[in-house]
Amino acid sequence: MQISKDMLIGQLVNMDEMIAPMLMRAGMHCLGCPSAQGETLEEACMVHGIDCDVLVAQMNEVLAARG
Repeated sequence: MQISKDMLIGQLVNMDEMIAPMLMRAGMHCLGCPSAQGETLEEACMVHGIDCDVLVAQMNEVLAARG
């Protein structure tokens, strides 16, 4: 499973139980908000001032290690 920045937050959170904690640590504390569920990862990163490419790489690295 590979994460991309055009995926919706709702998709990501349902993808793996490790995703929500990673997003929370990155500063996205509004994961339960209905509008956040329909937002892309790239849009959420932009709103929160997070480098989306770095976050995507980190999440993919963690998921790949879990295997």
